Amino acid sequence: MPLRRLAAAVCVLAALVLSGCSSTVSMQPSNDANNPLCAEVTVRLPDAVAGQDRRWTDAQATGAWGDPTTVLLSCGVAVPGPTANLQCITLEGIDWLVDPSKEPWMRMTTYGRDPAVQVFVDTSKVSGDAVLANTGIVSGVQSIPKKSECIAPDAEPKDVE
Repeated sequence: MPLRRLAAAVCVLAALVLSGCSSTVSMQPSNDANNPLCAEVTVRLPDAVAGQDRRWTDAQATGAWGDPTTVLLSCGVAVPGPTANLQCITLEGIDWLVDPSKEPWMRMTTYGRDPAVQVFVDTSKVSGDAVLANTGIVSGVQSIPKKSECIAPDAEPKDVE
């Protein structure tokens, strides 16, 4: 009997080591998280972003990186309309509306794509550019067709055909 207990203890210890020390990140799914295009985004999420390892989440169409968490991603958020209140940047061919109002966290939401993807970044730990540029997040978001793009504040809206 002692040998069985020892084997069971070794198995439990091995499972703990293999699962790592990170706990699951609790998130809420977005309203349109069940959109098939969000599945395309999710399957392309990278194992690491800006040096931060990916963690498990408990909600559909989400991703998280870092321990403590420094990057959160949700697909299927409300599609933003045109705005003059937020800066719009283009990285890797994807337009993002940037909202720094919750500093040090920065919220970046895709513009011109439906469903929309939102990324929260703790800018005290990593830069937004490092999270979005040259990462697997880009390939996932590019799987969502571009319908419109950012424009100068005084220009007419521009749809993409």
